[in-house]
Amino acid sequence: MKKAVVALGGNAISSTGKEDIHEQFANTRQSLEGIVELIKEGYKLAITHGNGPQVGNALLRVERTMRSIPALPLGVIVADTEGGMGYMIEQSLQNKLMALGIKRDVITIVTQVVVDPNDPSIINPSKYIGPFYTKKQAESLARIFNWVTKEDSGRGYRRVVPSPIPRRIVNRKTIETLVDLGTIVIAAGGGGIPVYIENDGSYEGVDAVVDKDRASAVLAHDIDATTLLFLTNVDCVYLDYKKENQQPLRKITLAEAKKHMDAGQFPAGNMGPKIEAAISFLQSGGQEVIITSLSKALQAILGDEGTKIVR
Repeated sequence: MKKAVVALGGNAISSTGKEDIHEQFANTRQSLEGIVELIKEGYKLAITHGNGPQVGNALLRVERTMRSIPALPLGVIVADTEGGMGYMIEQSLQNKLMALGIKRDVITIVTQVVVDPNDPSIINPSKYIGPFYTKKQAESLARIFNWVTKEDSGRGYRRVVPSPIPRRIVNRKTIETLVDLGTIVIAAGGGGIPVYIENDGSYEGVDAVVDKDRASAVLAHDIDATTLLFLTNVDCVYLDYKKENQQPLRKITLAEAKKHMDAGQFPAGNMGPKIEAAISFLQSGGQEVIITSLSKALQAILGDEGTKIVR
């Protein structure tokens, strides 16, 4: 059986952050349709997911309850959302498999991810998280919580945090063992919890977030997966995206992906992080990366849809 890491896009469960829990469960169930098809085909799977809206909501709760309960650090908030969202995915998938008569265990692992404490982003944070504020509000919150805030594209001020490059998955051996046994493992949600290693070998948390696409590539490498599958909101990758001459890419090589990346075809706020993660995974020994929409996962695996990047 082939082994794959499936990365659910950040909007799979909540696109606005305003959905109530019933809507989030409904979105989760819908997002799993393609994954169930892969399970039917016998794939051994680890599943990752985004958590942007959920972290934004958690930060609002911290802000609005600061006078009555202690604030939580960002690493703990990531852990909380990873557990809560993992529960939604885990239970929804368990129920689907049960209804289909498929006997596969599903488990969520709250995952720590090792980063370099000297990563440049820690000194100069630039990852926007949470809601927008006025300049006055941002300055007040920065004083209270020791945040760094910056203006975001003229739309207001937001908190910025480090986003260090993930190096390896702390729980990788456990995840690999379970996946190899046929258990479907939900891991590295929201990029996982960033930690660094002290001189004595112990782990210490970092007030940062890890890019979920990069973390998915590291997880795929660390558990020796053959395939990394990004399920997002477009059917495939395009050149000149949203222009009159946009052109779908169906199958490209690693070298071609690098060439298009260097030409500026994949902006940071769009497909860039996924292509960067794809390049990293293939360079580290992965066989293929597939990028497609939630509904076309199986067709993309079979080669009829999506974009496939190979070495």
